[in-house]
Amino acid sequence: MKLNDDQINQQLTRLSNWHREGDEIIREFKFDNFKRAIEFVNRVADQAEALNHHPDIFIHDWNQVRLSVTTHDAGGLTEKDFNLAEHFNRLTAV
Repeated sequence: MKLNDDQINQQLTRLSNWHREGDEIIREFKFDNFKRAIEFVNRVADQAEALNHHPDIFIHDWNQVRLSVTTHDAGGLTEKDFNLAEHFNRLTAV
């Protein structure tokens, strides 16, 4: 079920470094080098496949990855998006 603005703002308080842009939540990740950035993207892909919920992934510069998450079939943000973002946050600790 699509969340309203108050619910979205509440959910954002529990996520480090994520922000809202329209109907997406977004986080920028920066790594020491290109190889680490790609390793992270591969871990994101594995997690997304396991959860059957997939972010948009943008690799830029030589060490940065931007993830954008939304639930397209709901037409906006859902609890599923915030749970996925939490999984991605934990991947940075690996």
